[in-house]
Amino acid sequence: MPRHRLALGIPALGAIDRGRGQIGLQLVEALRNAIYRGELTTGQILPSSRALAESLEVSRGTVSEAYEQLIAEG
Repeated sequence: MPRHRLALGIPALGAIDRGRGQIGLQLVEALRNAIYRGELTTGQILPSSRALAESLEVSRGTVSEAYEQLIAEG
């Protein structure tokens, strides 16, 4: 089981495939799917960009951009 699934408890993040590229877009899709599936609910606090980036082993900027995209979408 990938480390990020254990650390963050968001199963949709397990769909991120580093070999496919575009990690930022995959992260946006995974978080969006987590919201649609009810894995993330209104008012639930997301992990900090630093914690999520460390867990996924990506740059903090990648996570920040994904969060900003979701915020822009409402």
